[in-house]
Amino acid sequence: MHHHPTGEPCFAPFPPVVLRPAELTAFSRGGGARTIPLVTKAAGAEVFLTGQTLFDGGAGIALHTHNCPESVTILEGDALVEIDGTEHHVTRFDTTYVPAGTPHRFRNASATEPMRILWIYASVDATRTLVETGVTARVDAEHGKAAAHD
Repeated sequence: MHHHPTGEPCFAPFPPVVLRPAELTAFSRGGGARTIPLVTKAAGAEVFLTGQTLFDGGAGIALHTHNCPESVTILEGDALVEIDGTEHHVTRFDTTYVPAGTPHRFRNASATEPMRILWIYASVDATRTLVETGVTARVDAEHGKAAAHD
């Protein structure tokens, strides 16, 4: 890591913080999915974004792509993930890596039990483009006014 002349690391503006998802605001993604932003640009992040998405039984999100790589780890439940036309069954702690521009989506494999994922985008400026409509928006735009939490 490069250091500034003051000896501070380049990414010093992001102060250490403990983020507790149970205490943070969840934002609706529609269709029974809710997102909890964690490490965000609003909190001072300069390199990557993280958060969790919670899926009610039977919930899923639309097929989409991103402008940067994304990794997702299943934290709870079972999911069906479609990556570039191939569907995979994934379960707790299974992890995906999806390159930029690759169509993908997650669905809860259970009609009744919840499913939760941890997502990590390789850019604080990550965007999501819906395959069906071609509409592109910043990932953090769906978080409303998600602010830093101390």
